[in-house]
Amino acid sequence: MEFEVGSIVEGKVTGVKNFGAFVALPGGKNGMVHISEVSNEYIKDLSTVLSEGQVVKVKVLNIAPDGKIALSIKRTVERPPRAPRNDTGRVWQPRRTERPAEMSFEDMMARFKSQSEEKISDLKRVTEARRGGGYSRRR
Repeated sequence: MEFEVGSIVEGKVTGVKNFGAFVALPGGKNGMVHISEVSNEYIKDLSTVLSEGQVVKVKVLNIAPDGKIALSIKRTVERPPRAPRNDTGRVWQPRRTERPAEMSFEDMMARFKSQSEEKISDLKRVTEARRGGGYSRRR
């Protein structure tokens, strides 16, 4: 039996590893379901979800030139539609900076300069503390 990408078939789980499960398909072919393709939920241990001998419905995702078949279990199940988001009607607005209209350009520059000097001195203080307070071991 030849498989096409996108077809859904039933197969029997022949082996469960920590990275995925091997599935025997009709016609004597084998494929693998990666752990990320088993469920939409997080799965820590695949053996808690699948077991050998279990019959599963799988979707063919890819057929490699060397004959390897990639399968998915989660893509055979329809996901329930998402609930519509509550639209609050709010639209993002940039933050308004409070500055007096009477502030001149020179005043704004002086304020910027003092804030910058404070930030630089704080940064120097922190970096010197990490280096050992400015003490040099070289002589």
